[in-house]
Amino acid sequence: MDLTTTNVLLGIMAAVSLLEAAAVIALLGGGYLIYRKLTQLIDGIEQRQIAPVAARVNAILDDVKSVSGVARGAADGADAGIRSALAWLLRYARSAERS
Repeated sequence: MDLTTTNVLLGIMAAVSLLEAAAVIALLGGGYLIYRKLTQLIDGIEQRQIAPVAARVNAILDDVKSVSGVARGAADGADAGIRSALAWLLRYARSAERS
């Protein structure tokens, strides 16, 4: 029984398997390089575009926080004034009823 043809076919299959493995490794390496370049690109965009906008938004939010604090203080003062005026008016009305 001559196995030369079988051995040649097995050798060809082994060589093709090695080439396929090399192609898969090359694709993985290329995918990693693309991933790394995209990550660098996104980081650059974030530093140039998003970071300044985020800083501006944070500054605006800080301003809104301080303005809302002032408004809250003014509202609390107005509330206290109205309560005081209503209490005085109630006392005045009660004293007027007694007289």
